[in-house]
Amino acid sequence: MLAALTAARRGVDVVLVESTKDGGRKILISGGGRCNILPSVAQPERYVTASSPNTLRKMLRSWPLSEQRAFFEAELGMRLVLEEDTGKLFPESNRAADVRDGLMARVREAGARAWFGARVTGVEPENDAWVVRLEGAPAVTARAVVVAAGGLSVPKTGSDGAGLRIAEALGHVVSPTYPALTPLLAAPHPHGELAGVATDVRITSRHAKPAYDGAGALLVTHTGWSGPAVLDASHVATTSTPDARHELVVNWLQSDPGPLDEALQSGRGTVRSALGPGLPRRLADVLVTEAGVDPATPLSGLRRADRRAVVETLTSYRLPWTGDAGYQKAEVTGGGVRLDQVDARTMESRRSPGLYFCGEVLDAFGPIGGHNFLWAWATGRAAGASV
Repeated sequence: MLAALTAARRGVDVVLVESTKDGGRKILISGGGRCNILPSVAQPERYVTASSPNTLRKMLRSWPLSEQRAFFEAELGMRLVLEEDTGKLFPESNRAADVRDGLMARVREAGARAWFGARVTGVEPENDAWVVRLEGAPAVTARAVVVAAGGLSVPKTGSDGAGLRIAEALGHVVSPTYPALTPLLAAPHPHGELAGVATDVRITSRHAKPAYDGAGALLVTHTGWSGPAVLDASHVATTSTPDARHELVVNWLQSDPGPLDEALQSGRGTVRSALGPGLPRRLADVLVTEAGVDPATPLSGLRRADRRAVVETLTSYRLPWTGDAGYQKAEVTGGGVRLDQVDARTMESRRSPGLYFCGEVLDAFGPIGGHNFLWAWATGRAAGASV
């Protein structure tokens, strides 16, 4: 939509081809139907790519966050409201449909035509133009083509990998794809009885390349773990192999081991009371029990080996994941068209002049919290400004 709107406002004759009946479905499901349209702070260092991080930063800088925020407030006619505890920006109406419908209205007003329910089966060069083949309809000839087809995540939104297939068929190098920002599974699940319990944690993985370190809420589910902290770290697990398994280490207290060790040596109260109010009691009891210690044990009688086991479990807990929820539940797709395959300023293919890539089809994704919309808006606008 951003590519179509930007191009149409520059006088380009634009046709937006969309396989679903209404488009913008990832907008509709974002933020639980509220649309987390942008983050409050851009964090390019937290994006993940197998390509050049420097190229990624150049692409993000092409449309700064402050300018994006001003654009959407003007185009949608509403303020973007900060959710203080998460750092996310939402439209003041709290309706994702207002964002999608507002953008589509601007696209039409700019003169672009939208063809819904139209599935692209191929894109081929012909003379100095491009032929876009459609399922059950005549082919279309175009001077330029922007591939903004998403990746493989949440296929019901229309992300069926078509853009990736087009890129590969035309000789572009595509980094291996994988589910990203997806829940993790455990079978058997050691904490299944705690489904619904949530707490803030820090998750690290020293053996991943690059090493991972992030914080946020962890949610225990019936099948494993979710919540922003787990989703942001999930790519460490989904890119593991049996020969190179990457451990996710959870610090349930988000603190160094020292303070907990001192509290357990105070001699006053029980192991449970020494943990303080920060960790949900049911979860704390399960973790301490896993360490081989009764939570009701008086600190005055806590053995040294048991104290160390409790400290280790609560500050360096190896999350026992056995799989992931895959593309069906993934917020985004990891991997994609390598960034060195496109011009960082224009999004035009370096292999195929007149062909452009933007959004999730590219080899980059950011953390939960509007960062992937930030990427989509920036790269989409750059492509639309260049065709």
